[in-house]
Amino acid sequence: MKKILVIHGPNLNLLGQREPKVYGKITLAAINNALRKIAKKNKVGLVIRQSNHEGEIVDLIGKAKGKFSAILINPAAYTHTSVAIRDAIAACGVLAIEVHISNIYSREEFRHKSLISPVVKGTIMGFGFRSYTLGLEALLDLLDA
Repeated sequence: MKKILVIHGPNLNLLGQREPKVYGKITLAAINNALRKIAKKNKVGLVIRQSNHEGEIVDLIGKAKGKFSAILINPAAYTHTSVAIRDAIAACGVLAIEVHISNIYSREEFRHKSLISPVVKGTIMGFGFRSYTLGLEALLDLLDA
């Protein structure tokens, strides 16, 4: 059975309350439920984790090889700052897709650079919570190819 690791980065536990003009009113629980429905329909295992701690995210990625077929990650603010997460993704050898609720290029200039994008298969952003569902569907397509 295929198994996908979903990683939500810092502050995503605050979705629904945090900057609704940027992130919408959807909660993390609602996003996770949408992902679980897609996974169930496609008979794929899903492990979902959220962390505000860079080292914990690095550890999750580092332990992914051999356990997971793919990683769906929203590194959130670590997108722009974490060489450690970037290096963990590059080192683990597991297919990964980066997602973002907002379009990072339509926001503040410091958000325009993703350290993660060069080491993932693709990046989906700007579609609200649908960035996650589109990302999961893309991973499923890639795993089936």
